Amino acid sequence: MLLLHCPLLLLLLPLSSRTQKLPTRDEELFQMQIRDKAFFHDSSVVPDGAEISSYLFRDTPKRYFFVVEEDNTPLAVTVTPCDAPLEWKLSVQELPEEASGEGSGEPEPLEQQKQQITNEEGTELFSYKGNDVEYFVSSSSPSGLYQLDLLSTEKDTHFKVYATTTPESDQPYPELPYDPRIDVTSLGRTTVTLAWKPSPTASLLKQPIQYCIVINKEHNFKSLCAVEAKLSSDDAFMMAPKPGLDFSPFDFAHFGFPTDNNAGKERGFLKSSSKFGRQTSSKPRVDLHKVCIGNKNIFTVSDLKPDTQYYFDMFAVNTNTNMSTAYVGTFARTKEEAKQKTVELKDGKVTDVFIKRKGAKFLRFAPVSSHQKVTFSVHSCLDAVQIQVRRDGKLLLSQNVEGVRQFQLRGKAKAKYLIRLKGSKKGASVLKVLATTRPNKQSFPSLPEDTRIKAFDKLRTCSSVTVAWLGTQERNKFCIYKKEVDDNYNEEQKKREQNQCLGPDTRKKSEKVLCKYFHSQNIQKAVTTETIRGLQPGKSYLLDVYVIGHGGHSVKYQSKLVKTRKFC
Repeated sequence: MLLLHCPLLLLLLPLSSRTQKLPTRDEELFQMQIRDKAFFHDSSVVPDGAEISSYLFRDTPKRYFFVVEEDNTPLAVTVTPCDAPLEWKLSVQELPEEASGEGSGEPEPLEQQKQQITNEEGTELFSYKGNDVEYFVSSSSPSGLYQLDLLSTEKDTHFKVYATTTPESDQPYPELPYDPRIDVTSLGRTTVTLAWKPSPTASLLKQPIQYCIVINKEHNFKSLCAVEAKLSSDDAFMMAPKPGLDFSPFDFAHFGFPTDNNAGKERGFLKSSSKFGRQTSSKPRVDLHKVCIGNKNIFTVSDLKPDTQYYFDMFAVNTNTNMSTAYVGTFARTKEEAKQKTVELKDGKVTDVFIKRKGAKFLRFAPVSSHQKVTFSVHSCLDAVQIQVRRDGKLLLSQNVEGVRQFQLRGKAKAKYLIRLKGSKKGASVLKVLATTRPNKQSFPSLPEDTRIKAFDKLRTCSSVTVAWLGTQERNKFCIYKKEVDDNYNEEQKKREQNQCLGPDTRKKSEKVLCKYFHSQNIQKAVTTETIRGLQPGKSYLLDVYVIGHGGHSVKYQSKLVKTRKFC
């Protein structure tokens, strides 16, 4: 089958008085033309045995031609709509048997030849309307000029066309197995495991096939062309994951596929940009991802949202031809998030809370009596945590908390408060939480903004060090402790001892230096100093200051590493 633009066809028609047969496909020439993509770009030629991609403007029909030169020729035509339904029709008309001029040898005018071929109404062989990948297949087709007419009435759209006179030997599309469904073999709160039967093109014909998975929250796709139309032309396929690592296309804060470029990261996504048709403004990123995973036929998608429905599509892609076939897509809803056990807070009582790394805990406070104000005190013993407070469903507070913080909110009769605590990404979190409707019922001591201990280097001797720390306007009890440590004591060891919730009761009596009460009405002068004596020359010591509140709860200042002079 030689495939020609109409003007090209007329030029190749005989100019002599006798009609000649159109030449058969020159394979060497054909392969050269296929390699030269510009040969078929934006023309009306359908090449024999190669897929073309083109574009339709809405309500603007497009016509393609190809010639079958001999009767009883096998013929297969495939049309793939991309992002909109198509109306398409395949028809055929006879080629002129003889040229005019009664054997005079004079050539027929070109315009007259064109009218003879194209103005006649051809015989319709097949028509279709929809967005499915649809085929016309015939084992014995008549010779003639074939016309393929396409129209999109919905919007501007991409599409693909493939035609061949050797369908048995070409087989560019991967064959589907007898059961082309995708099976959901495992379902969790954030994971879905998929399995499918391999394509016979890979298992029997040993052709290179890779599988491409598409995940989205809207609907299934009928072709890979439709998927690519949703994404930008720059959004290339992903490389296959490393052996033993299933790809997780949702390594983000949420399933929303952020637009930042992660191309430099392992298993990252490429940034997309829209380049379709007449568009002048960029579209927002769609909730859609595709990834090619090689030739394995089982795959786990992870980091999904709980209790969310996802659609999964699988495409077998022949890597030699880059042509694909769609499996029957499926969908699944992830399991609901395990319901968090809510801890009830009692008015004026401190509650200990432990949160796993990146975890969360929910606390509930329901005052039994009417109240004008409610105070929440949070003591984060290790790293900073996030606190959210809702009253009857309305968000009142959302902040990060490090150390001791107090939040006073306006009360409401019969109100119920829900507190959500989100842990640190660095590690587990330990907290103490107090809720009360009585403002004078404060179990935690007040703290200055700066809880560091300062050491005075010039006052350092072989047996003593002098330190200072800040206090507040509230009278509190301060206790200072010392512990001898090795010279190679480092910041990592120091960090492990930074649990501010561990009180003086966890220390040895021999480590206690002294306790004293201190406060100042002038906050600028709320500074106290202390000289620690009886130390050994050239030794390192870890100093800790604890402030103890009226309710007996203590908070530790930041530890300080000091060293006495070796020679005095």
